[in-house]
Amino acid sequence: MPQLEVDGATLTYDDEGPRDGDGVPLVFIHGWTANRRRWDHQLAHFSPKRRVIRLDLRGHGESDGSGRRTVEELAGDVLAVLDHLEADRFIPVGHSMGGMIAQTLALEHPERIERMALVNSISRMTYSRGRGLLMAVSTRVPFKLFVAANIQRAFAPGYPREQIRECIRASSATPREVVMTCYGAMRSFDVLDRVGEIRTPTLLVHGYHDIQLPVSQMLRMAKAYPDAVVRIVDAGHELPVEKPAELTSALDRFVTGGA
Repeated sequence: MPQLEVDGATLTYDDEGPRDGDGVPLVFIHGWTANRRRWDHQLAHFSPKRRVIRLDLRGHGESDGSGRRTVEELAGDVLAVLDHLEADRFIPVGHSMGGMIAQTLALEHPERIERMALVNSISRMTYSRGRGLLMAVSTRVPFKLFVAANIQRAFAPGYPREQIRECIRASSATPREVVMTCYGAMRSFDVLDRVGEIRTPTLLVHGYHDIQLPVSQMLRMAKAYPDAVVRIVDAGHELPVEKPAELTSALDRFVTGGA
């Protein structure tokens, strides 16, 4: 289990697949309260033929350290790992908060981005009334209840309850300080007026039933991208968990130059 010390944190990562394989490395970045295991299906599919890098963001999974207060700081952690691994050019694939990190990397280091894929992610946080109320009471309810309420509503109707409970258990293991500071980082994230600067081909994959980050917000973002392909999947916000094979198929077509 390789690890790297970065600014007071120990970041755990995986670096698998042939370095001389098909194309530049894929870099998978998970979302809020998740961990690098979200990408197990994609790692198994891509690593036999292509270099794949994934990491646990600080305070998540098997990485320690306190939370970052801005998405830019989180992106700095990812870049530190990639620099250590000498991955000069890469394809970031980010889910939710991970997609915000990917957009930040594309804006700040465009010369290093081959392509980019955003999964259930947006460029500006805009809350529905229900999410706004949830945020308003978040500091007044037990921490595990706050996490459970967010994770529960992330899945499409009818998704198996036991698998939802497993995701809630995993997310609840993330320290409260990390959960809340990263939540604040997402709340303040806003690059919608800048995404027109991102000229790299971009895949936007989104769950039709996503009420965390509604598909309407993603489509608003898509209009601003100069070179974007949109895929809508019959899933909620947790697309890597709900429909891993469909996501992998969409990514495979995209990274090999297909639509």
